[in-house]
This record gives sequence, C-alpha cells and structure tokens, in this order.
Amino acid sequence: MSGPASMIGSLHGEVVEVADTLEELLIEVGGVGYRVVVAPATARSLAGAPEDPSAPMGRTRVKVHIHHVVREDAQTLYGFTTSDERRVFATLISAHGVGPALALAILSVYTPDELRVAVATGDIDSLCAVPGVGRKTAARLLVDLSSKLGDRSADSTPVGADGGGAPADVRIELREALVGLGYDPEEIRIALREVPPTGDPSELLRTALQRLATV
Repeated sequence: MSGPASMIGSLHGEVVEVADTLEELLIEVGGVGYRVVVAPATARSLAGAPEDPSAPMGRTRVKVHIHHVVREDAQTLYGFTTSDERRVFATLISAHGVGPALALAILSVYTPDELRVAVATGDIDSLCAVPGVGRKTAARLLVDLSSKLGDRSADSTPVGADGGGAPADVRIELREALVGLGYDPEEIRIALREVPPTGDPSELLRTALQRLATV
C-alpha cells in the first residue's frame, strides 16, 4: 500500500557519493545523508555541474527536486534536475503498468517536452525506442498519458482574448513533416531537441533540417 508522496519536495546540499551504476546519489543536507534514486543522465549532470565552485573536491553542491514515495516497508526518494521532470515522473508512474524504473528509463531517453510531443502525435515508434517498452506497452502509454501529460505551462497559461488557450505546439506539425520526409524516430528526436514549442513552422523546420545535416 502506498502512502503520502510529498513529505520531501526538494533537497539542497552536497553530493558526497555517486553509485557506480549512476543510479543513486548520496546527498548530505545539514549533516544528514539522503539516498536518492536518479537516472544515470541526472547523476552525470549533477555530479558534473557544481553550483558552488568553492565546495570541497568531490562534493558538488546541488538542488534536486524530489518525488518522495512512502510505503509500509520502505521510503524512496527519486531525484530530478527540474520540477517538470518530477511532475512527468509522477504522471508516468500513475499510468497502468509503469513503475519507477520504467518511468526513469523513459525520462533518460526523452525530455518532458519530447515525451509530450510523442504522446500528442501518437508516436509509438519513439516510445518503443525506450529499453523495455514494446509496442503494446507503448500503445497503452499513449492512451493513458494522452489526457494526463498536458503542457508544461498548462497551469499558468492565461486564456487568450479570443477565449482560446495556449497555441498548439508547433513541434507536432514539425514531427509530422519530418516523418513525411522519411526520417526515423531517433533522427526526429535529435532534430526537435532544442526546437521551441512556438514560432514560424517553416523557419523552425529549416533549423531542424540544418541540425540533422550536421549529425
């Protein structure tokens, strides 16, 4: 049985130990060490980007956003570099058949915005690029997440004067265009990695194609 998942929302301290597998950090806050489960990419990011240059060697000062899971037999802290990653992680583990390990695997392959685009476009192939995700699991995820994932700024986006919400994510249109041009899911993911959600589609498509030309 699961208990509250919000007792600890963040940790601000020093990384004093990194697991050999890059799947766990020991973060010391006020003399107390907290073991935090992370994706390997998160461990590399946090361990390689000191917040305080004056921190002792081997002790990187960081702020980590935490999803705290309390169960009858254990408490687990999952750490993320952004609050958006934490929100998406919580959404993923609420989906049928998705546990923390698979949710972290998904976020190791895709940023929250890349995942939103994949879900919005029904891109099963992109989800299947995640280790451990087959076509049946990907199809179920698309159904489960389509109404849950939402836009990163959905909670704070003002309603326009015409009564409409935020403009559609232009990356959805760009993904469809790149699929039509014959690019595979991995190439499309690379092309759209730094593309903003709004802007002139033709200009953004040109930028995406230029990025692919340098890969």
